[in-house]
Amino acid sequence: MQVAVGTENPVKVEAVERTLERFDPSVEAVAVDSGVAEQPWSVAKTVAGAENRARRALEATDATYGVGLEGGVARFEGVPGLFLIMWCVVTDGDRVERGGGPALRLPDDVVDRLEEGAELGPVMDELLGTDGIAKAEGAAGALTDALTDRRQALGEAVASASGPFLSNHYD
Repeated sequence: MQVAVGTENPVKVEAVERTLERFDPSVEAVAVDSGVAEQPWSVAKTVAGAENRARRALEATDATYGVGLEGGVARFEGVPGLFLIMWCVVTDGDRVERGGGPALRLPDDVVDRLEEGAELGPVMDELLGTDGIAKAEGAAGALTDALTDRRQALGEAVASASGPFLSNHYD
């Protein structure tokens, strides 16, 4: 299985490698533009960024599948708060499948900074005194006291979007 991932972020690449490990994938990281803001503010924009990454990665390579991963923030009807969300898109050039990872409510002080126009990664780095949290445990790790981390959370999205290609339960 040859997989092109539309990012050079090592955590996202590792999420794909580990999630698809039993299929012995050859994973290639490809720098592509998401076509959305650095901090997408809805499910639709986050999914659009992941889809753009998946399609562009596939087009840039001879891979079997293109994978795009995108993190964003969104509000959900009937649920208070702003949530960190993670979405994955997988395409083989014909079919496009989408899957989400966990949704984690963001603390109010973080939300305030995001609403002022800041991006989550730098806000979390400032809050925690870290540098490059987006390429490590991520906000998911910090906000769950390591019950999950960014790689694992992204991996759930990869599994959800890859499943329809790998399971015999889909057309």
